[in-house]
Amino acid sequence: MVFLLLLLVGVTGIAALAYAFITYSRIDMFRVENERVAELSEIIHKGAMAFLYREYKWLLPFLLVVGAALWIWIGGAACFSFIVGGLCSAAAGYAGMVVATRSNGRTAFAATRGMNEALTMAFRGGAVMGMSVVGIGVLGILVCYAFFEDPNLITSFGMGASSIALFARVGGGIYTKAADVGADLVGKVEAGIPEDDPRNPAVIADNVGDNVGDIAGMGADLFESYVNSIIAAMAIGLTAYGVMGVTYPLVLAGLGVVAALVGTFFVKVNDDGDAAAALRKGTFVTGGVMIAGAFLLTVAMFREFALFWSVLSGVAVGVLIGFVTELYTSGDFAAVKHVAESSKTGSATVILSGMAVGMKSTVMPVVLICAATLISYYFSGLYGIACAAVGMLSITGMALSVDAYGPIADNAGGIAQMSKLPGEVRAITDKLDAIGNTTAAMGKGLAIGSAALTALALFAAYAHAVKLSVIDLNNPKVMTGLFLGGMLPFLFSSMSIQAVSRAAEAMIDEVRRQFKEIPGIMEGTGRPEYEKCVDISTAAALKEMVIPGLLAVLSPVVVGVFLGPEALGGLLGGSIVTGVMLALFMSNSGGAWDNAKKYIEEGNFGGKGTPEHAAAVVGDTVGDPFKDTAGPSLNILIKLMSVVALVLAPLFI
Repeated sequence: MVFLLLLLVGVTGIAALAYAFITYSRIDMFRVENERVAELSEIIHKGAMAFLYREYKWLLPFLLVVGAALWIWIGGAACFSFIVGGLCSAAAGYAGMVVATRSNGRTAFAATRGMNEALTMAFRGGAVMGMSVVGIGVLGILVCYAFFEDPNLITSFGMGASSIALFARVGGGIYTKAADVGADLVGKVEAGIPEDDPRNPAVIADNVGDNVGDIAGMGADLFESYVNSIIAAMAIGLTAYGVMGVTYPLVLAGLGVVAALVGTFFVKVNDDGDAAAALRKGTFVTGGVMIAGAFLLTVAMFREFALFWSVLSGVAVGVLIGFVTELYTSGDFAAVKHVAESSKTGSATVILSGMAVGMKSTVMPVVLICAATLISYYFSGLYGIACAAVGMLSITGMALSVDAYGPIADNAGGIAQMSKLPGEVRAITDKLDAIGNTTAAMGKGLAIGSAALTALALFAAYAHAVKLSVIDLNNPKVMTGLFLGGMLPFLFSSMSIQAVSRAAEAMIDEVRRQFKEIPGIMEGTGRPEYEKCVDISTAAALKEMVIPGLLAVLSPVVVGVFLGPEALGGLLGGSIVTGVMLALFMSNSGGAWDNAKKYIEEGNFGGKGTPEHAAAVVGDTVGDPFKDTAGPSLNILIKLMSVVALVLAPLFI
């Protein structure tokens, strides 16, 4: 029976990749009958792929060196799984990047035919990303498990995925926000030209950055969340239920793939309809299919349904965290409108109100995470917590499809602006982009919420591996580890934000130089040197991503070696608590600032070109590294530290 179940899981992984391939083929068949749109799309594609190739050239030696170290210290299984996990994560990011940069121009041109055509094209591009992530994730874990038949030997698969994800998230975030800050502050505030104006030298780098950060980065982010939750549940399940406990989270993941495939067929809207409602409908259908299937699966495998309540708590909390995130980051609700209104008294009050919104937004997600933890533990112990994380991430195929749609719509709007398509086209892409900001924030909320549960599951697996039954706060080594762990997310965030600041300064100087020195640039007769801005973002991202990435990998090693497994347990606990809070705060503050700016640009509080708009742009600029660099990277940080501790646990005993 177990073999048959695992075979079915493999079939779902293949089905996800087949769906992604067929969908990409349909995207590729769509012809763009506008030379300027096609030209800009190709420029963005080449810039994004050039960055990705350079980034992967940096990361390949890292994979090989760490893999060799694992071979020496832990064994061949750890080395193999680590390298496979890293390569799978890179493949997921690559697949998403290719299709996103092929979908943006097509989405812009599809908008000339109406809202439904544009939404369908953007969502198809996102769906290729979502299905590639879950398909590659499921098949990668199955391959490693088939080789070694022990989940404890393949935990380094998650370590490889997390390592690549952290570098991709940090590097992509630095790239995109350096370009975004430079383009906004000099172009929109100083020069007074619109967003995505082709006269702005940083505009191409900004559009490339949307793909680098929000497609490749987000794809790698949710990929590592997805696979780590499954592997942690497998490791704990081996002790709790034997081989059935190992099989169950894999089958849950396969069921989630099927649910996501079903959900994609419900994302449709008429030209006078609500695109946001169409995306929510697909998500709710996916969640409904997943919940019904999980009930039947649990009863069939265990002849009782206590474990189902653990899974249900994860799915429900994942959806609810997304809804709470929408309350604090969508322009349709009071929080963002209040941030926009504060622009009437200047940029300082915009920043203060946005920070207040972000701090308040931590309350409900944390309460929900606590509820999921208590409910899942009550019904099924530590294995229940791990399965709740799997349940929360089981809808990753749909959640990431909706999330990745956002940057595609954003790029489409930029291309429409630069191509001078009719105003009604830009109105459609702007609407899709505004919805995309909210779906992106919801995706980050899901990633952070799942990070908390996954990190708890990984921590439980680590505690079991080193025979750590309690965390004794009377032990000075534990308290030392706790304080160090609580500090690390702040240090990591500081490094990330400073990196964006340094790169943005170079970008601002370059944009100012070009405005000053290139004849006719403001009149539209001179061509900006887009390539120099792309090079600035690329070089800064590759240089600045190294230290934050190494901090995450080396901190657990240093504490474990010099202070012992108890102190390392404290380090992990401290990092989980402060990391989750800080990630929620920064992601939601950034989302609120961004959509407050867009709310004003829609004509509220004076609209574009007013002092209120300038104040909101400053808030959005502060929020950019919050929501797209430091914030989302933190959820990878806490899981990477936990999985490094788990993989290297034999060294600390």
